[in-house]
Amino acid sequence: MKRRRAAAPYAKALFVLVARRLRSACSRRVVCLAVPLVMLLPLVLATWGLAHHIYFDRSGVPDLEPFIRFELSTTGKVYDARGTVLVELAREYRQVVSYEEIPPVLRQAILAAEDKNFFTHSGVDYRALPRVLYKMAMSSFGGWWDGKGLRLRLPQGGSTLTQQLVRGYFLRDRWSRENGSTLFRDNLTWRLLSVVVGVPTTNKLFRKLEEVRLALWLEEEMTRRFGSREQAKREIFARSASFNYLGHGRYGFAAGSEYYFGKPLSSYTMEDAAKAASLAGITKAPRDYLPVPGDPRPLRRRNEILALMARNGYIPEDLAKRFQTEPVLVAKVADSSVKTQAPAAIDTVFDELRHHGAGRFGVEDLFQGRIFVHVTVDPRVQTIVNEALETGLALYERRHPQEKGLIQGSVVVLPNTEAAILAEAGGRHFYKNRYARYSDFNRVTGSLRQAGSAWKPMVYLAAFRHGLKLDTTVPDEPIAVSMGTDRPAKWIANYDHEFKGPIPLRQGLAESRNAVAVWITREIGLDGVIGTSLELGIRTPQQPYITTALGASEVRLLELAGAYRAMASGILAEPYIIDQVNSASGEVLYEAARTALELDSSYVNLIQEGLRGVVRIPEGTAHSLYGPDFPIPVMGKTGTTSDFRDALFVGSTYGPQGVTVAVRIGFDDNRTLGDKETGGRAALPIFREIMLLTYQQELVGSAPSFPREIEDGIDQYLQRQQSR
Repeated sequence: MKRRRAAAPYAKALFVLVARRLRSACSRRVVCLAVPLVMLLPLVLATWGLAHHIYFDRSGVPDLEPFIRFELSTTGKVYDARGTVLVELAREYRQVVSYEEIPPVLRQAILAAEDKNFFTHSGVDYRALPRVLYKMAMSSFGGWWDGKGLRLRLPQGGSTLTQQLVRGYFLRDRWSRENGSTLFRDNLTWRLLSVVVGVPTTNKLFRKLEEVRLALWLEEEMTRRFGSREQAKREIFARSASFNYLGHGRYGFAAGSEYYFGKPLSSYTMEDAAKAASLAGITKAPRDYLPVPGDPRPLRRRNEILALMARNGYIPEDLAKRFQTEPVLVAKVADSSVKTQAPAAIDTVFDELRHHGAGRFGVEDLFQGRIFVHVTVDPRVQTIVNEALETGLALYERRHPQEKGLIQGSVVVLPNTEAAILAEAGGRHFYKNRYARYSDFNRVTGSLRQAGSAWKPMVYLAAFRHGLKLDTTVPDEPIAVSMGTDRPAKWIANYDHEFKGPIPLRQGLAESRNAVAVWITREIGLDGVIGTSLELGIRTPQQPYITTALGASEVRLLELAGAYRAMASGILAEPYIIDQVNSASGEVLYEAARTALELDSSYVNLIQEGLRGVVRIPEGTAHSLYGPDFPIPVMGKTGTTSDFRDALFVGSTYGPQGVTVAVRIGFDDNRTLGDKETGGRAALPIFREIMLLTYQQELVGSAPSFPREIEDGIDQYLQRQQSR
């Protein structure tokens, strides 16, 4: 600013002096040769002002600190319980590298392709000016020759690496808007120029000039900051190599190399010159020069750069010629979609980030690479869950081949001790011939569906709290429930359409007798049932109708799994998936609270024995889980909703050291699964496979045994039944 103000009086004095000389010359009737000078003076002054702005004016330059720190968005990572990457997420898949991390062969390819004089110029390569002017003239007159009018056409290319970096980092907004109809700078000079060359060309010219100014400024400032021109150049080069777009959402040569060639930069040698040339060639026009096998454009571009590398003495000429004969080869998998073995788990991670962030962090921080998330998912259990779900759905499709690829399911696995999600499948991996991504619908947490008879344990636990016992006699007989004013009562039927009269309460649970569940609810009150479900972790509001006792209200599968986990362990705890959130620098921003409350053990023991009876009692709906072919002691309950729309099974191994698995099968449009497609038929086999493989592979320890008093209670009941 001081330089510009100091120069103004001198410019004014120069103008006055020239005018006086002209008047004197003309008054003596001397041929007025100075008239052209007067006409040229405004042009001279404008040129001088422009040069001053570019070379000396440093007003209005951007803040350099963010560029020094270079805190660009990188890749956010979610780590599983074993410390391996479960998924990488980003708005921009970028890897920031230092100059030393860029292999020499790639440095040479970049310099050959973009700016061979980078380490000797000051940000602008004046030696390229004649070439740029020639291109501009040819482009402008070529357009006129083709009948497009005589207009100034500024060519692509000619920018140094520094200019390219300035354009993308500091001038991205102007660059993206320069082809619009609005002038960047609305003053007389630019308006007059736009009349001659058009608004887009005027904007482009203005952006080019600003690009030059900022490139010169950047190199000056970086030299001052880093103490030497050589170090400043290295820093600028590294930032350019980390900033460039390489296509398919990848930014920076490190990310591009791993994506296209499956190869980290650290492994590059001279033998990778062809790969380096391919990468260096992309930045000129990613749409045209992506390394696609069989496309002549990236092949031609790569070979041009190899020739330049040889001409500049970077690689031997015979090596360049050998590489030029080779085709463009890329890694087998070049798919930009984000894939993970646990897409539903990632969806739950997003939910918990929103809930726990409290303004300190959120989902966008993960996408921008500002945080890293550690989750409780065990990839080994997750693999078992995925495969078991696919196997179970395939069994259903054999029975209903017309539904192939359309049936859906969901599974969640919780350890009984603290409700940390071990595995979560919100749907099948391939659905309607499409791969499930992390953003697909999560049916574990997002789907509200009826629970059917899987809800009945809430009724029975509430009954125990009201003094009923497992051997209390209850009526299995016709019972009607009111459906509201002016509507006839509804008579409750059992699945087998039979009634057995007075039976022990445990038999009503084991055989899933609807009439018994409704009778109990009427006796103890629906509020007691809903209150019990709330205590067990059911957060979805339940309808105040007695049919809620039969699972007619909707609930999320994760809530249902959490309730069964509490009954199996006697410990109340909220399910969670995020174990820890760390900043990019390693600071712990969040850690899961491991708080737990104990349920009254006397009531818990009764529901545990009752659910164990569902498996052990021969007429129990899950009796197929009891026998030598399934040596794991479990308890659980089937669930089948009205018209066979959903089939469920939720079950657990015993105590805090056990695990709970919840399975739901159904169509997204809520149509029927088909006659007799019960929870025991459609969902239980999936539960069975998950439990078998998880314990066979000793992923959660050994299967706990049920206490002797629970097994003895069932044995005594069975003996009494046999003696009748």
